[in-house]
Amino acid sequence: MMPSAAQQLPSPGQEAPLSTDRAVSGIARGGVDSTWVYPSEQMFYNSLKRKGKGSDVKPEDVQLMVAIHNNMNEKTWRELLMWERFHCKKCDDPRLLRFLGRPDDLSPKARMKTWMGHDAPFDRHDWVVDRCGKEVRYIIDYYHDSKLPVDKELPAQ
Repeated sequence: MMPSAAQQLPSPGQEAPLSTDRAVSGIARGGVDSTWVYPSEQMFYNSLKRKGKGSDVKPEDVQLMVAIHNNMNEKTWRELLMWERFHCKKCDDPRLLRFLGRPDDLSPKARMKTWMGHDAPFDRHDWVVDRCGKEVRYIIDYYHDSKLPVDKELPAQ
């Protein structure tokens, strides 16, 4: 893993500076009494480059990409908390311990849906939640739905 300070440095050949400010999330972090902190625009851009996915990304696009990323994670956490309410008698303070992006791995459900002719998800996350001492894994598939209206407004950060 790259040290934090290095993640905030511009990538070689980067055309324009990016913000190094990080936004605090609303996602409760396991093991501590705080929430997760999102990557800065610079960290996000560097991560794309490091993973070989940033060849067509322009620095001026990164602000919107980060806002969408953070917004999707906040919405996912709220959805996950709805599922956790079924266990509120056991635990009323679930917290996200860790997460892993697995965009190239199909979940069993996604694999079955593709066999039935549906599009594959564009991303997958595995989130491990601390349910008051019990680790619970959620597999989250993200799909594009062209039937939904396109929101042109920049998501709040």
